[in-house]
Amino acid sequence: MGLRIKVHSISDEAQAARLLAQHGCDRVGVEMMAPKFCHLVLELAPVPLRAALIIKQEMLSLGGEAALPRKAAALAIEEAGVLLAGTLKQYQGLVQKLQIQPFGLKEIGAEISAAIERIKPKRDRVWRCGQYRLPLGRKTLIMGILNITPDSFSDGGAYLDPAAAIERGKELVAQGADILDIGGESTRPGAPPVSVEEELARLLPVLDGLAGEVAVPISVDTTKYAVAKECLARGAAIINDVSGLRDPRLAELAAETGAGLVVMHIKGTPQTMQINPVYTNVVGEVIASLRRSCQLAEEKRVLPEQIVIDPGIGFGKTRSHNLELLQRLQEFRVLGYPILLGTSRKSVIGQVLDLPVNERVEGTAATVALGIQAGVDIVRVHDVRQMARVAKMADAIVRFDPDEEAEN
Repeated sequence: MGLRIKVHSISDEAQAARLLAQHGCDRVGVEMMAPKFCHLVLELAPVPLRAALIIKQEMLSLGGEAALPRKAAALAIEEAGVLLAGTLKQYQGLVQKLQIQPFGLKEIGAEISAAIERIKPKRDRVWRCGQYRLPLGRKTLIMGILNITPDSFSDGGAYLDPAAAIERGKELVAQGADILDIGGESTRPGAPPVSVEEELARLLPVLDGLAGEVAVPISVDTTKYAVAKECLARGAAIINDVSGLRDPRLAELAAETGAGLVVMHIKGTPQTMQINPVYTNVVGEVIASLRRSCQLAEEKRVLPEQIVIDPGIGFGKTRSHNLELLQRLQEFRVLGYPILLGTSRKSVIGQVLDLPVNERVEGTAATVALGIQAGVDIVRVHDVRQMARVAKMADAIVRFDPDEEAEN
């Protein structure tokens, strides 16, 4: 009979609406059906058992799917995780039904609605970094790495001389860096800590030579309050904290100055992080840790628009942990903050490809492209020229909008 079957991949409601319009549906039909063409799987936890049973019943009544642990059926537990699968339309119906239910279900419905709103792609967002307002959503930002250290894993010692570091910083901007990230203390596994005085002695001559000379914001990669404070006073606009706010004063500093704040996940410290890191659920635990760090930041009056999250690839994770995090990066969108991905030349690439640090450009490119596909907003890289090209091509595909293309 000559039947043709096509498979459509729909990632959001706007894409569903375009497909329906191309199919010949009228405007009213498109508005009604677009939410029915978007499918989501959500996991809620922990939920009181009585509430979980009601959520399951209501979702099934709407034609969606819901799963509870086996112990829930025997009423053998007090709380349960609820796994839901359905269309946006079904979730909208579920939220409405939960509005009139007891056991805190109205609040749970509101949280479901908020989570769905957070994961929607947003093309016009801004990262507030001091005097800078960096646009997000239409282009992946490139953060160029400038290590002013003798012992960083990739380029330690190459830019320890301030003149060489300043020249390298300008070169990275010329190659396409939207942000410069300068660090004076190595965070490679096992790296020894350095004093505040030593870190500042490395950073300040370079910061003084770059601030005002480059047209992009400068980020300082540090976990120390005193270092961050002095660098912000000398022209830096972003605090990149790999410790995930182990020192809450960094959040207070960001709130006082309006600086951008990158909150990264790490298990342990650079000295201990790779000593047998263990997780029960690596993605869930990293997301939960980042959520706590961001809540702390907001409690310290940091604006949500100042915060960026980083899952911390290679920081207290094994090869398997890193690959699972990269495979499931899109799940971090539920937190609602822009995502920074730092995979450049890292050991997981070397482990997969069996290549030394200086031969990991292609592996880095793969992680950058797939990260952009998953919704990453910023990539932190050594090889700026190459990764800027990779990001531009990936953006052209992932962020493609036929309507905008027609206007151009």
